[in-house]
Amino acid sequence: MATIKLVVKSRGGRELLPDGLILPYNATVDDLKARFAELKPYFYPSRQRFTLPPREGARSGEALVSGKRLSDYGLEDGSVLVFKDLGPQISYRTVFFWEYLGPLLVYPLFYFLPQLFYGDLKVPEKSVAQNLALAYWTFHYVKRELETVFVHKFSHATMPILNLFKNCIYYWGFAAYVAYFVNHPLYTAPPVNRTYAALAVAMLCQFANFRCHVILANLRPAGSAKGYTIPRGFLFNLITCPNYTAEILGWVAFTTATQTAAAGLFTLVGAAQMAQWAVGKHKRLLKTFDGRDGREKYPRRWIMLPPFF
Repeated sequence: MATIKLVVKSRGGRELLPDGLILPYNATVDDLKARFAELKPYFYPSRQRFTLPPREGARSGEALVSGKRLSDYGLEDGSVLVFKDLGPQISYRTVFFWEYLGPLLVYPLFYFLPQLFYGDLKVPEKSVAQNLALAYWTFHYVKRELETVFVHKFSHATMPILNLFKNCIYYWGFAAYVAYFVNHPLYTAPPVNRTYAALAVAMLCQFANFRCHVILANLRPAGSAKGYTIPRGFLFNLITCPNYTAEILGWVAFTTATQTAAAGLFTLVGAAQMAQWAVGKHKRLLKTFDGRDGREKYPRRWIMLPPFF
């Protein structure tokens, strides 16, 4: 069987394998990572990233994508690859599970055990807004946990382990922050009808968000070699990231239902992060589906929040 010998260098230019990396000519990127892990066991496949050498004037080269053949990148005997260690990795599902578990455990503490957080303040009977806020909050994060297990399909299997701590600090911290003020003994509830109406809207947003997640999951059926495709159907016909749209509007409605600045800040911070992700996804879709060389052209759509964004 024909083979090729690749030269693997660090980003600083140091050659990592003096004898080179020998692979079958028809090897895939996954074969490359597996073989490199055999030679360098410390760098298991999920923490490896290989790129082509950067072109003149570019800061980095094209990244090699799992599933593709090395020949797709024009690699041949003597070609150079640049290796980057992505650091210790952890699965997306594990991170999602723990970051969403926190809000499920933290928020109810302020509702059921107020004596732990509010000192000697007399705790009045819970208002309708406080009761429904707990119900909605719990529903939302139970939904997220179930989607993590049964719905989501991740384009990347892992992420840096540091993200586990960053994400947990964000979700667990904001859960405590919002719960502290919504369940405070001095909390003043908005009119009941406003709470009912706002949370009804919030629930509609949750079901819209779920529908979007199902559509995204079905773009890449289990075991399918199907590549990146344009999402279509439901709100995707108008918006690139309608799952974020529904998520944000749901929290806007929650903020309205509870009438708390804490919930509003949580909404704003989350919306800012989702806006960054949405812009990145929109640009990637425009670049991937540019209408050239027989490729489909990405249709004109709002990025996240029509008619503003």
